[in-house]
Amino acid sequence: MRIGRALENELVVSDLQVSRHHAEFHSSPDGRCEIRDLGSHNGTYINGQPMPKSGTAVITPQDIVGIGHSTFRLVGDRLEEFVDTGEVSFSARHLTVKVDGGKVILNNVTFGVPEKSLIGVIGPSGSGKSTLLRALTGYRPADVGEVLYDNRNLYKQFAELRQRIGLVPQDDILHKELKVRTALRYAAKLRFPGDVAEAERNARVEEVLAELKLDIHATKRVTSLSGGQRKRVSVALELLTKPSLIFLDEPTSGLDPGMDRDVMQLLRGMADDGRTVLVVTHSVAELRLCDKLLVMAPGGGVAYFGPPEEALNFFGYDSWADVFSAFENYRDYDWMGRWQGSQHYQMYAADIDAAQPQQDPYALQYQQQALQPPSKLRKHQSWGSQLWTLVSRYVSVISADRSFLVLSFVTPLILGLVSTLMPSDYGLTAPPLKTNRDAGPILLILAIGACFSGAANSVRELIKERVIYERERATGLSRSAYLMSKVIVLAVVAAIQGVLMCVVGFYPRDLPDEGLLMNNPAVEMALVMIALGGTSMMFGLIISSLVKTSEKTMILLVLFAVVQVVFTGVLFKLYDSPGVEQFAWLMPSRWAIAGLGATVELGRMMPQDKDDPTNTDPLWDHTLSQWTIDVGVLVLMGILCGFVVIRLLRRHEPEIMRK
Repeated sequence: MRIGRALENELVVSDLQVSRHHAEFHSSPDGRCEIRDLGSHNGTYINGQPMPKSGTAVITPQDIVGIGHSTFRLVGDRLEEFVDTGEVSFSARHLTVKVDGGKVILNNVTFGVPEKSLIGVIGPSGSGKSTLLRALTGYRPADVGEVLYDNRNLYKQFAELRQRIGLVPQDDILHKELKVRTALRYAAKLRFPGDVAEAERNARVEEVLAELKLDIHATKRVTSLSGGQRKRVSVALELLTKPSLIFLDEPTSGLDPGMDRDVMQLLRGMADDGRTVLVVTHSVAELRLCDKLLVMAPGGGVAYFGPPEEALNFFGYDSWADVFSAFENYRDYDWMGRWQGSQHYQMYAADIDAAQPQQDPYALQYQQQALQPPSKLRKHQSWGSQLWTLVSRYVSVISADRSFLVLSFVTPLILGLVSTLMPSDYGLTAPPLKTNRDAGPILLILAIGACFSGAANSVRELIKERVIYERERATGLSRSAYLMSKVIVLAVVAAIQGVLMCVVGFYPRDLPDEGLLMNNPAVEMALVMIALGGTSMMFGLIISSLVKTSEKTMILLVLFAVVQVVFTGVLFKLYDSPGVEQFAWLMPSRWAIAGLGATVELGRMMPQDKDDPTNTDPLWDHTLSQWTIDVGVLVLMGILCGFVVIRLLRRHEPEIMRK
């Protein structure tokens, strides 16, 4: 029996997460049953563990086979299907998170959520709300405890269950330069399997737009929407894959009371439609819309869980402002102990708290094979398909940002023009037996311009998309495809900038008659400038992956540019200076000036040893082999920077996906 989305299958599963021909079920006369993956995009799962692509496994009545939003169990000699429509239970048991050598920031949190419900989570700052959210979604698994989705352990079966969980962070997971419909279509291309037709994807986008009443805003840019409308678009992005559980981190932050109410009513409607919604919020105005309320106390413990209308009476105060003041004034009070000794605890949490840790009934031979670690979760699409989608989206984002385009192509023209203000009798040449000490500063201005432009293009790219990257990575985005999309587009921008700078900077100057690699030295030097811009762009990506806020990037960018000026070898002699010379080898500007200098015979024109003019910088030797080494080292430096960025990107992924 063949299982898949296409109508010609014996068992048709109408789910865009399922491939057209997903898997096959075989039953033999001796009672042996097997499931075989047919190279599906999202994978076939047994007891939450992904099968090898196109692999085969024996299944028993104790096994659960997961395909998209459906699970299958063997009953006799047939498969029975259970479709996850959102009406599932969800509970957390004894969740505890420790940091910094044992400090507890989430303390023994236990609660259960009924199906089709809206749960509000409130508490003072520092009470562990965001930590709880990351523990519930599997982004940062709790050190102690378990999260159960329909009685299945989320941490152990994250590879499969992640497809059924939506997360809307506090920051918008959108490219604000794009139009609403365009942003959702790119998200659909990344999240749905590669064999889903464009018409099917677009139809699902239109369904979500209509469901959230966003169709009238579909042609507007995200940046032009109000705060509440942008939050709706973020929710729409998560609804594309029809998740059963949706978590939201402070979706009403910064919104006025009217928009606050609209967002909460939206979440209420989503719960009524059959989803379970958990929202972390600072707003208490619309808590009455929630089915249950979880109040976190200082120290990360539970102070209350139950109906929102009974919460104030439980604490004995008339307003939430008084409750939060009590939390602040009595931080050492045992709020968690008070909750556990209450009648509300017995009604809403005692049974869950008393339950024994779940014993995995599927710890069988198949699961013990450790088929795929969480860090190698199945991707929805091929690497090349993801790369093409990411490049297309990035080009769309850049094209929509007109100020970026203007600055990107006006800046190199200005920098090239500035270099022409440097007076010189011979330009970038000098007659035999003559020197030209102006050649070095001219090349310095151009090289530092390329350094600064290349790094400035990329220095904010990763930090500004950090929230988007973390969410897309959790849904199956390839880390290397994401980075390569940045590198390809920014490298093209850097190449255009380098050519523009050379055209303006070299046109009015005298140049050598021939180069080392080709007859036209301007083209040869333009290649060096392009390589320098690309390598500087990679250094900018390293800075962007290291910092925690965009503001810090400018400080490091200025520092990077200043250091490049000092270690070019033009301002003072670097060779024959032990330690300093070796440190300068780490600077892209050092090798770029060397490549430019090799072309124009800079060592002859600008000798740095007054006593012996023939003692010149060896990196400036006017030979093709030295030019090749200079440019080769520059390119190799950029490649090595790429590997560094790949490693640094791991820090911005859900912890459960890291090795």
